Amino acid sequence: MKVLRVRREGKTFYGQLLFEERAVRCLDPAMGLPETLPLAEVSVLPPVAPSKMVCAQGNFRDRLRELGREAGDAPMLFLKPPSAIIGSGEAIRLPRAASQVEAWGGLALVLGRTCRNIAPEDVPRCLFGYACANDVTAGDFLAADGPMGRAKGFDTFAPIGPWIETSVADPIGLRLRTLVNGVAVQDASTADMVLSPFALVSFVSGIMTLLPGDVVLTGSPSGGGLLAAGDEVRVEIEEVGVLINAARGEAELGPLQ
Repeated sequence: MKVLRVRREGKTFYGQLLFEERAVRCLDPAMGLPETLPLAEVSVLPPVAPSKMVCAQGNFRDRLRELGREAGDAPMLFLKPPSAIIGSGEAIRLPRAASQVEAWGGLALVLGRTCRNIAPEDVPRCLFGYACANDVTAGDFLAADGPMGRAKGFDTFAPIGPWIETSVADPIGLRLRTLVNGVAVQDASTADMVLSPFALVSFVSGIMTLLPGDVVLTGSPSGGGLLAAGDEVRVEIEEVGVLINAARGEAELGPLQ
């Protein structure tokens, strides 16, 4: 099932996407809305509004080889702020201060229940579903700062979508591709992860409580793509979806609303 987060007349809710009908089915009868609503009558929002997005760095073996590192017991973790999140079709803002903005595709897991110290085999019952994500990074700040907060945390640096897919049979072995202007800059499989998606969520839950709606981004393979204004980025993950965003300069877009 493909689930959108939408707003209608001031009410925000999750709805099942009905492709053929070009409609959504409200998943919360308590909202008092019609069961089915045309897409034209709702505003599609980013599919998540988490308290936090927890991201893994160095969770793909080919990326570790690219960095000249060995696979350790656990990947490095960093956080992206909720203000960085945008949905499919929204613009990635290229900061004036950064000269090397990069796209890094990854598989995102969205929590559906609170979990803490959960075993890997119990993770599926705590999940809402899966989404494509783009760990947009200001590479020049990453090299300069060491800590990743500035390089990873700019507004719009966490595209995610295009929906939450609830029906992925097995997140291990999914093909993941990132394309910039139609050219593949990453092409890998989630089977190359050091920690599998469920093992990673288990690891994170041993450090911090994960709340409903929180996102765990499972890392990105080798490659990555440098972005310039006007570029289109696509993150394609088998069985999950295709996330599409364009890069735009701050001067072109004007101030954030």
